[in-house]
Amino acid sequence: MSEQALHVQKPGWFTVNVFNRTVAWMTRRGFSVWGSRVLEVRGRKSGEWRRTPVNVLTLDGRRYLVAPRGHVQWTHNMRAAGGGRLVLGKRVEEFTATEVVDDAEKIAVLRGYLKRWKAEVGVFFGGVSADSTDEELLAIAPKHPVFAVTRAQGE
Repeated sequence: MSEQALHVQKPGWFTVNVFNRTVAWMTRRGFSVWGSRVLEVRGRKSGEWRRTPVNVLTLDGRRYLVAPRGHVQWTHNMRAAGGGRLVLGKRVEEFTATEVVDDAEKIAVLRGYLKRWKAEVGVFFGGVSADSTDEELLAIAPKHPVFAVTRAQGE
């Protein structure tokens, strides 16, 4: 099995039942917590909309979704669907997503993500931080999918 398939950090009870639900509840009501949105993406098998809170990073005029917990369900669904919706209150933004497959291209994104949300997600990056070297960030890059997000045409 590849390292990619092995790297998934499942959330604990507190994260699932308290933290994620609280952030999602606030975000659905229009209160962004440090850039939070509710990601809606169609399930790759069921076709049903799946929802999870995410942090949208804006870096050099582009927006990105980073999976701090690794290759989790929403990342697999995103690859299959090629996009989804970002929800903040009543505002729904449809988008397309392109996975950043070159790990070297992820370095700046991961650094920016960790700079902004290290307190929230740093534990999932194995001691690597925004101050780490490019080599250290490159070493963890395969474990953390990154998607470039583009507003859908007509939005």
